[in-house]
Amino acid sequence: MASIGATTGPTATEDARRADVELRLPADRAYASVLRTTTAGLAARLDFPIDDIEDLRIAVGEASAMVLAEAAPGTDLRCRFYQDLGELTVDVTVCVDGAVEPDTDSFAWQVLSTLATRAAADSTDETFTVTLTMVSSHREPGR
Repeated sequence: MASIGATTGPTATEDARRADVELRLPADRAYASVLRTTTAGLAARLDFPIDDIEDLRIAVGEASAMVLAEAAPGTDLRCRFYQDLGELTVDVTVCVDGAVEPDTDSFAWQVLSTLATRAAADSTDETFTVTLTMVSSHREPGR
């Protein structure tokens, strides 16, 4: 199992708990706008400022581009959202035909890891997941 990122993926508590929202779409780039719009809507419900919402939309777009490039044909993209006060964690997962080594030198990863508060990638022989967490700038200390 390959694991890359500033932090690990969801904690054992997040894995054990049910996602607040789950979205399943065909693993096709044509549906990326649905994922970005859903993400923005959930962030708005958590009172994220507009700049944070836009950063989150871009980060989720990059995460979906990374996983969609590795998706097995005819499979779904699954996105799980975990909401907390001033914080949104998003898992973007696809089925793959073998473990994937994320390209952390790619432009997409650099954008994702810069915009998100935390980002991680995890791969098994069956799935590839990119997890990102955005903490609202209203919640961060000193703001």
